[in-house]
Amino acid sequence: MSSSGPGAPGTADVNGISIGYDNRGSGVPLVLLHGHPFDRTMWAPQLAAFGDASAPSGVRVIAPDLRGYGTSTVVPGVTPLETFARDTAALLDGLGLARERIVLGGLSMGGQIAMEFARLFPGRLRGLLLADTFAQAESAEGRTARNATADRLLREGMAGYTAEVLDRMIAPYTVTGRPEVAAHVRRMMLGAPPEGAAAALRGRAERPDYTSTLSRLAVPALVVVGRDDTYTPVADAEFLHRALPDATLTVIEDAAHLPNLEQSARFDEALRAFLARLLPRP
Repeated sequence: MSSSGPGAPGTADVNGISIGYDNRGSGVPLVLLHGHPFDRTMWAPQLAAFGDASAPSGVRVIAPDLRGYGTSTVVPGVTPLETFARDTAALLDGLGLARERIVLGGLSMGGQIAMEFARLFPGRLRGLLLADTFAQAESAEGRTARNATADRLLREGMAGYTAEVLDRMIAPYTVTGRPEVAAHVRRMMLGAPPEGAAAALRGRAERPDYTSTLSRLAVPALVVVGRDDTYTPVADAEFLHRALPDATLTVIEDAAHLPNLEQSARFDEALRAFLARLLPRP
């Protein structure tokens, strides 16, 4: 493992690959898992809000690039959600956090990886953040569509796909009204390695149903969704909220699938209130 400690990006050799990550702040670990086809810079506002040493938040923010994305190793083929979850656990072990309970958050695919982590390692959790994601297994039509998209990315690259779905990843009014956010999202998508993105799509196509896992969750959860998300609409978030024994639901207005970028202040406010329940009292 190569890192200068909290406050600096690092790389870790885990499970036969190299993972790049950010590691800022001090306190309870807050681990944030990005969606598809993005990278850890998706969490830039949250790294600034909660990992800034000049404004201590009581958390240590750790945001990895998932295998196949960003600066992490690209592994072609199929990457099951279990592989992503075990990579996350191995990274935490390497950072000396094997015995530390974490707050784990993920958006979209990252949320499904967080649910898989909860299935495999429930005792390692202090809290769970699920943003713009859903728990059910993929439908037959969904499996076909994900595999077809994987084939397309391998055949054509990321450009055409990015152009087609940008105004679903973020709302059309965000594309026109906040060009800096649109540029960030476009840059992440165009930079995603097609082999890694395709492998993740094929793995998600075979995911299990996490409803029963969530019903047994013994820690608090925060469910967040953008009001105008068409990939995982508010109804999916309401399903998660009902399935979880102890959950808070926050709907972010004026946002679609990436509320942490589109309306970062509102997203951070919800996350800050959630963390206040979980952090040790001074």
